[in-house]
Amino acid sequence: MAGHSHWSKIKRAKGANDAMRGKVWSKIARKIIIAAKNGGDPRDNLNLRYTIDEAKAVNMPRHTIENAIKKGTGELGGENYESATYEGYGPGGVAILVEALTNNRARTAPEMRMIFEKGGGNFGASGSVSFQFTRQGVISIKSDAVEEDTLLELALEAGAEDVKNEGEVYEVYTSPTSYLKVKEAIEAAKIPIEAGEITNMPLNTIAVDAETGQKILKLIDALDENEDVQNISHNADIPESVTV
Repeated sequence: MAGHSHWSKIKRAKGANDAMRGKVWSKIARKIIIAAKNGGDPRDNLNLRYTIDEAKAVNMPRHTIENAIKKGTGELGGENYESATYEGYGPGGVAILVEALTNNRARTAPEMRMIFEKGGGNFGASGSVSFQFTRQGVISIKSDAVEEDTLLELALEAGAEDVKNEGEVYEVYTSPTSYLKVKEAIEAAKIPIEAGEITNMPLNTIAVDAETGQKILKLIDALDENEDVQNISHNADIPESVTV
């Protein structure tokens, strides 16, 4: 599948953007609230389970997680958030897909438009770029944590679609429905997971030069600074010298 190395590059770039822990916790808390609307027990609500795992990965306090769940189930009062997706093109004609959780669409949409336009892009209508992405589970594991053949056999047996060696990391690709089973199989084998999520992966990527890559990352930074934004996906193949 095209764009496999893209995910690890995005995660490295985004890691710097999310340096402020409080900001990360705030964004994940919103995801927990939304997920918990379909039930507060992670054993019965897989989306909630995924999100709690994400919260634990960034060391979110237990009471913060529990309060977010209670807000989602209605046990505690709080803002009423809803999911929203925004689409557009960045410098170099790169497709950008933004997932947000907002309590005011009338506020968030104009903010997204302004950020796109200020960053040299174009804010698009619904469906303008989403067809260029597919939902997929991705699990990243440091290459020195396990032998490639061992991981390949384990992951494929658990239902993974593919395993790619990206140098410093292995990337395990799954369907959204098999993500949890594969993740649990890796964890059961005591193999440490660097990162993992169900995300929008590009069907194909567009190679850009370093200058354009810098502009794209600047736009992504600006989008990520918005408190409503949860995830950003794009189809740019940015030079390694720019993303590291």
